[in-house]
Amino acid sequence: MGLEFYDLSHPWGLGQPCWPYFEDVKIERLHGMSKSGVLTQRITTVMHSGTHIDAPAHVVEGTPFMDEVPLPYFFGSGVIVSIPKKKWEVITAEDLENARPQIREGDIVIVNTGWHKYYGDNMHYYGYSPGFYKDAGEWFVKRKVKMCGSDTQALDHPLGTAIGPHGPGAPNGLIPHINREYEDLTGRKVIEDFPEWEPCHKAILSAGICGFENVGGDIDKVTGKRVTFAAFPWRWKKGDGCIVRLVAIVDPTGNFRIETGKDND
Repeated sequence: MGLEFYDLSHPWGLGQPCWPYFEDVKIERLHGMSKSGVLTQRITTVMHSGTHIDAPAHVVEGTPFMDEVPLPYFFGSGVIVSIPKKKWEVITAEDLENARPQIREGDIVIVNTGWHKYYGDNMHYYGYSPGFYKDAGEWFVKRKVKMCGSDTQALDHPLGTAIGPHGPGAPNGLIPHINREYEDLTGRKVIEDFPEWEPCHKAILSAGICGFENVGGDIDKVTGKRVTFAAFPWRWKKGDGCIVRLVAIVDPTGNFRIETGKDND
């Protein structure tokens, strides 16, 4: 075909890493080859598992569910930008403004912080990751991107989620020692530096911009490139999100085109 496909999704299956307040993924064989001559499996999971996409209705009442987001949103051009970050650092609006390739209106934007290398069932990935916060979310809205995401545990910095002193995690956070460690290190209360609960989620999803979380796979191979993205979720009625296989497509020849739909024979 002349096209190159890059899988930006983490592998998914038994032992799947899960966000701190979700139950473990369960996969059962209802039929096996030795018993039935066919393989049929049953999966019990939340859709916010592994590499996935958040629908606006996940956070903001009265906004579209997964099946109500127009199909063109899940396909289009965009960029994978490198913004390396260390423990608890914030991806800022200035970082996004200075990123290259330049982020354009209508782009799908994926940020590579380097944190995908730590993906797994471990405290380092979930509790200490960098992330977006309020000004990044507002920047995405102002720039009118189509979708955005990163290689971190959520669309918001962990201390701006329930891991911090917010929502179901209030007042001490789902992982209290993480909050104590931050306060011992900085001399400031978490709530002072991260006063709002998931403000990046709220900013982008309120504007109809869906977000990808836990991006990984071949992300390093296409970082710094302008690509075509494809990531279609299930047509799930009233769905709040969906596990997806996020793919970046590159055409080195420049010859690829979308078919016209007409029979030219």
